[in-house]
Amino acid sequence: MTSLIHPVKIFAGSASRDLSRSVVEHYGSELGDLKINRFSDGEFQPVFNESVRGCDIFIIQSTYPTSDNLMELLMSIDAAKRASANYVTAVIPYYGFARQDRKDKPRVSIASKLVADLLSKAGADRVMTMELHAPQIQGFFDVPVDHLESSIIFIPYISRLNQENLVLAAPDVGASNRIREVAKAMNLPMIICDKERKKANEIANMTVIGDVEGKDVVLLDDIIDTGGTLCKSSAMLMEKGAKSVRALCCHPVLSGKAYENIDNSVLTELVVTDTIPLKQHSKKIKVLSVAPLLSRAIRNVHESGSISSLYRQAHQLNQTSLEI
Repeated sequence: MTSLIHPVKIFAGSASRDLSRSVVEHYGSELGDLKINRFSDGEFQPVFNESVRGCDIFIIQSTYPTSDNLMELLMSIDAAKRASANYVTAVIPYYGFARQDRKDKPRVSIASKLVADLLSKAGADRVMTMELHAPQIQGFFDVPVDHLESSIIFIPYISRLNQENLVLAAPDVGASNRIREVAKAMNLPMIICDKERKKANEIANMTVIGDVEGKDVVLLDDIIDTGGTLCKSSAMLMEKGAKSVRALCCHPVLSGKAYENIDNSVLTELVVTDTIPLKQHSKKIKVLSVAPLLSRAIRNVHESGSISSLYRQAHQLNQTSLEI
């Protein structure tokens, strides 16, 4: 267990530098000195240029592609443990490979379980992450996991829209439980988009369960990748009588033609967080920062406080609790 007698030090991986600077600004400290030495052949070596002996340290690094980001995090954890850090928490705003959480076809890897094993083997004493693709991924770990949900960020944002005909939409049946909790907290109706896919990122057919006629629809999802599925869902919802459609997605992977797809879509806006930095600007994309949330969660972990209190604040629509 962590203790207040151990000083806190927060370090940034190279994939999450901007977010980490914002986190320590909210925390009231400075980033620790972690340097990534790089060799001409592409090999790299994380080096702590300050003592971490006896410290409770938090290493912030999202593990979006390339896989170097994951390897860098693993090596940083290993370096910290070998330097006698007291307690190491891997803060992973975006947990890569989370979509590979089961054997959905023969002879495939369960990569999210493999990554969990690697983090434990590297020496992580705790993992803090945001909006896992499936909450049960927490069961892959043998160390404590603090799973922060995007509803903590999105509920206050939705409440500030002040639209009378709001309805929340689950992008598929699998997401219905997640959306139902938000709908219940906000006392809003919800619908479900039941999609049939021919292949990944492509909808063959969609059935809407619920009434969208004249409604302002808010689609909630954990990840937006190419944006193709989301844009087609939005167009179909408009065809079925929706007044407007906006989407709130925690992790902006935004690969391939995603920016083009979003800009040319019927979406009013796409709201994302900064768990992954945007590659380019888009007139339709708005970014909410998770830095205040991560900062508060880090403090609560170090002081042995409650993480669930963060959910209660958001679900009570306390809009001042996590202002961006």
